[in-house]
Amino acid sequence: MSRWKALPAELDPRVRQLLLRLRRLKDHSGLSQRQLAAKTGYSTKSWERYLGGRSLPPRAAVEAMARISGEDPTRLLALHEVAAEAWGDGRADASAAQPAEAEPETLSAGAESARSPRRSPRVALVAGAVALVLAVSAAVLLVVRLQDGDGEAAAAPRVSSGAPASASRSAPTYTCRLERTDGRWYAGNSRTQDAILAHGQAGPEVAEAQCLLRRAGIAPGDIDGIYGPLTQRAVERVQKRAGLVVDGIIGPHTWKALRG
Repeated sequence: MSRWKALPAELDPRVRQLLLRLRRLKDHSGLSQRQLAAKTGYSTKSWERYLGGRSLPPRAAVEAMARISGEDPTRLLALHEVAAEAWGDGRADASAAQPAEAEPETLSAGAESARSPRRSPRVALVAGAVALVLAVSAAVLLVVRLQDGDGEAAAAPRVSSGAPASASRSAPTYTCRLERTDGRWYAGNSRTQDAILAHGQAGPEVAEAQCLLRRAGIAPGDIDGIYGPLTQRAVERVQKRAGLVVDGIIGPHTWKALRG
């Protein structure tokens, strides 16, 4: 079993959850860093950055890890999708802070002052390009989500970790209308059997899981359709009780335990 260094404290919890899962899979595989690199096609240094929290592993690397460890890639890729969104938010915040940090350089005396007129247009051009890319990315993401309105993934919009409390309170209200059909419990919010749910997501599938957790005698917090810390802890208790992998992520096996 590897002795891992602690992950950076500033990591978003959603990124941390993915990296802890990847570390666990590597330990279970029994592979060294060099063997892992040989089997996945990603260098030893790349895996050191990925598993150390200094760089987000690409989707293909996550798929390769799932393949060599015999893990179902669906759950792992769902974790990666959530982590990638959180990682992108953090990078955007860091980029927004960079112009303020560069300001002292333009105030330096002597030769630096003479060079600053040539640097200013370049800095402005780079900042404008970054702003344009972010705006286009946000517009494309919005269009894709609107087009996917009938899909299951669109039914579970994610809630940004920085969303204000008022946005959470304005979410739809859900009720639990429990009934048993064909040996399975349903609460009237969703009939899914395999939706992947993780911390930070929201929607009727989350409300359905919260109702079923409450039916099982485990309090998930309010039935608000938001996958927060209380809901995650309740899911982990159900997984432990059912003898499943305790990762706080709802997948097909956890749905089966909740509906059984």
